[in-house]
Amino acid sequence: GSEMCIRDRIESISSGKDTFVIMPTGGGKSLCYQLPALAAEGTAIIVSPLIALMKNQVDAIRGHSEVDGIAHVLNSSLNKGQLEQVHIDLKSGLTKLLFVAPESLNKPANIELLSQLTISFFAIDEAHCISEWGHDFRPAYRDIKLLRTIHPSVNVIGLTASATSKVIVDISEQLDCISPQIFKTSFKRSNLAYLSLDCKDKHLRTVQILKKYIGTSIIYVSNRKATLEISSYLNKIGISSCYYHGGLN
Repeated sequence: GSEMCIRDRIESISSGKDTFVIMPTGGGKSLCYQLPALAAEGTAIIVSPLIALMKNQVDAIRGHSEVDGIAHVLNSSLNKGQLEQVHIDLKSGLTKLLFVAPESLNKPANIELLSQLTISFFAIDEAHCISEWGHDFRPAYRDIKLLRTIHPSVNVIGLTASATSKVIVDISEQLDCISPQIFKTSFKRSNLAYLSLDCKDKHLRTVQILKKYIGTSIIYVSNRKATLEISSYLNKIGISSCYYHGGLN
């Protein structure tokens, strides 16, 4: 089952091979690098695109450890005292997982810090961000090449829930990967069904669908303005609704 799938990926990573893991959200991608990192000598560097994602990961790992220093973040959210503690824990060998924002990779102080460490492997979370062919290209992800310059013999793991063959090739080239092992899990979910409807009045059709089901529904829209518009419309006609977008805390 899924445990065997994850085991294959962990064995590839632990054996020092460049590895790509393409799995749906919730499939266990994080476990693929967390376990090898804890078992290996040195510190695993995990490049992650969002401060909130990094914090969630660090909190989860610390929840299974007696020492907070086992996992740290390295990003713009740290104050001077926190940054000093990260340096101390890294240099002492206490930290097994360091989560780094891509924008932090080309800072001279961080390059110098990483050059002094024993690195177990580099894990690139949301690896599609490195590719111009991906859906969420982040130019700062191109700076990941610096990691390979500093530690050329350390293997790389790319993890994503969305990558076409073209994107995988581009990621491999950008990271100078050598014959990477590629593991792809089916995205078919037996508990989900997809239905596409052609309709003239989207708001009316949305209301008809909402009234068919008991419980909470989630409506995805294409921009921030639409979240407010649809939520207001639903509240006016008596369907309790709230909205959220990336500009809100």
